[in-house]
Amino acid sequence: MTFDFTDKRVLVTGGGVGIGLGIVKSFAELGARVAFTWNSHRPDDALLDEIAGAGGRRPLAVQLDATDEDQVNAVVTEVAERLGGLDVLVNNAGGMVQRSSVEDMSLDLWRTVLDVNLTSAFLVTRAALKHLTDGSSVVNIASLAGENGGGDGASVYGASKAAMIGLTKAWAKEFAPRQIRVNAVAPGLILDTPFHELFNTAEGRAAAIQGIALKKPGYPADVAGPVVFLANPQASGFVSGATIDINGAAYFS
Repeated sequence: MTFDFTDKRVLVTGGGVGIGLGIVKSFAELGARVAFTWNSHRPDDALLDEIAGAGGRRPLAVQLDATDEDQVNAVVTEVAERLGGLDVLVNNAGGMVQRSSVEDMSLDLWRTVLDVNLTSAFLVTRAALKHLTDGSSVVNIASLAGENGGGDGASVYGASKAAMIGLTKAWAKEFAPRQIRVNAVAPGLILDTPFHELFNTAEGRAAAIQGIALKKPGYPADVAGPVVFLANPQASGFVSGATIDINGAAYFS
């Protein structure tokens, strides 16, 4: 079985860095016409040329605050018009924002984290539905934190990612009449990402690796592979509502 995405139209949110960038590169290498959004990590020409060199097409990069309804509607429409429709949507935009105990957490922080991780996926998916072809694929990026609650000060982040897993199941049923499959991946410790540079320490990463059965971290390409699998109807055409754990058999506690 080959994973050929030649001329397939793919939109990845938060695709300028880390896991999102790994997903963009993988689809481009497989011949897809890729668009991605970025907010705080502006891609430079060298990066876009690198991706084009691997996949033969220069991706379309558009700035987007995925929590802004008007921006989302405008950008998704622009992307769909420039690509001629959509076959794959990857909801990757998100982040922890900051660690905080419940006692110290402000309502603004609570709402911001939920908006960044959950509302963004809702807004983008709602806007994309009219452009997604029947039989297309939506892949949501959840997290191990959505299954085990996350580390210290990550309760709202964990809650938002747990909700993403639930939303994936609900959408899988709701979009099924159009044969649109909706799945999620839940990464664990993935290095070469801003997430662990901002919200973890070298000691914390080393300790986390000791809790992984494979005794090694993952990298963006390790997440991109399962995403590509879920987007390929020949490989996963009967898979919908599922969440694939990508954590090296980390201990769940």
